[in-house]
Amino acid sequence: MYLSAILLAAGRGLRSKSKISKSLIKINSKPLIFYSLKTLSSLSSIKDIIVVANSRNLKGIINTVSKYRIGKVIRIVCGGKRRQDSAYCGLKAIDRRTDLVLIHDAARPFVNKKTVNALIKEAQRFGAAIAGVPVKDTVKEAVSYQHSAISRNIVKKTLRRENLWAIQTPQVFKKDLILRAYKKFGHLDVTDDAMLVEKLGVKVSIVLGAYKNIKITTAEDLRVATCLADN
Repeated sequence: MYLSAILLAAGRGLRSKSKISKSLIKINSKPLIFYSLKTLSSLSSIKDIIVVANSRNLKGIINTVSKYRIGKVIRIVCGGKRRQDSAYCGLKAIDRRTDLVLIHDAARPFVNKKTVNALIKEAQRFGAAIAGVPVKDTVKEAVSYQHSAISRNIVKKTLRRENLWAIQTPQVFKKDLILRAYKKFGHLDVTDDAMLVEKLGVKVSIVLGAYKNIKITTAEDLRVATCLADN
């Protein structure tokens, strides 16, 4: 089995209110992207890593890969306007020998080896596997109400929490499957890669992830990440 990992680092991190590209923001003196690179490169099942950057952080990511000697990074390519455009840029750069593709967001620095290994095993068996954690909070669907100067969000219904999962990355797919999904549905706006595979009618397995595997989106998330990096 030949597994290629695609690490998405093309996001500009506008919501974090930082002038520095999100993937290069320091957490305990190390760039955010370092943490994902370290974990992914340490797994023997991952043969190579393709990093998807943007014009703003390309040089910084090249320097990071060199400084920390991440030898499994075989290519650093520039992404596109949307997340799925960037993922497709990475897919087009994978090795011809690749059997499985792992796609991960650099904005989730605390992915663990146990989750990755479980995803690989599940994807080998069923073709598509994604990480997720059961939702802890009560989740309500709402509708917006606007009348004159009054603006309200009104509860439409309360969703059954036991059926809800907060989905994370990594996500692992058989190469032919994820390529077919992107070629057929990549023009659509989606929030993760699995949505495109689902549109093919393929059943996607959920593997239990970790609540520590947070996504860094805001300045508040960075403060939490600093604490998590110490543990």
